[in-house]
Amino acid sequence: MAVHLQGSLFDETDEVGLRSLEPVRRTELGSGAWIDVLPGWLTGADELFEALVGSVPWHAERRRMYERVVDVPRLLAFYGADDPLPHPALTDARTALSEHYAAELGEPFTTAGLCYYRDGHDSVAWHGDRIGRGDTEDTMVAIVSVGEPRFLMLRPREGGGGTVRHALGHGDLIVMGGSCQRTWEHAIPKTSKAVGPRISIQYRPHDVA
Repeated sequence: MAVHLQGSLFDETDEVGLRSLEPVRRTELGSGAWIDVLPGWLTGADELFEALVGSVPWHAERRRMYERVVDVPRLLAFYGADDPLPHPALTDARTALSEHYAAELGEPFTTAGLCYYRDGHDSVAWHGDRIGRGDTEDTMVAIVSVGEPRFLMLRPREGGGGTVRHALGHGDLIVMGGSCQRTWEHAIPKTSKAVGPRISIQYRPHDVA
């Protein structure tokens, strides 16, 4: 699997690890939704990217869209609550996030879904994680990104508001919380610009997808 990754100029170490979560910055989106963002939370992100490319059992999927079945424009992997994660750093990140958000979330993050965006043609359409409890309850989805930055876009589900965007890669963290999955949508749009590959790791509580 060919990978062409431009290393980050700002990652000061090749050692994979985590920085403190204390500087995380919260933005209130409205309607009870919020996001927390912390650039460069995970150190050694480029090394982790290379490790995940080679060790994760990536697979392609096809899904029905309206009247036809189409290829999902990214590679996927999923780890349930009892599955060992493919790198110790992912386990450490899940533990740190569960501890940091315990008072607000009231439960741990349990599952990890991985998406591999190979280039600008790979994407994810506008959606909210509303399968399961996310359709009716406030919850959280935490995303750690490694590899080249791609824009994560957010917009109000009912329209009438502006679009929020964050370029995420090289160990950046974003947490979508409160009513975000019900009242807002998010996407990784396609781009015609030359962009390198990116992997996102999405941590969710039980019965949120």
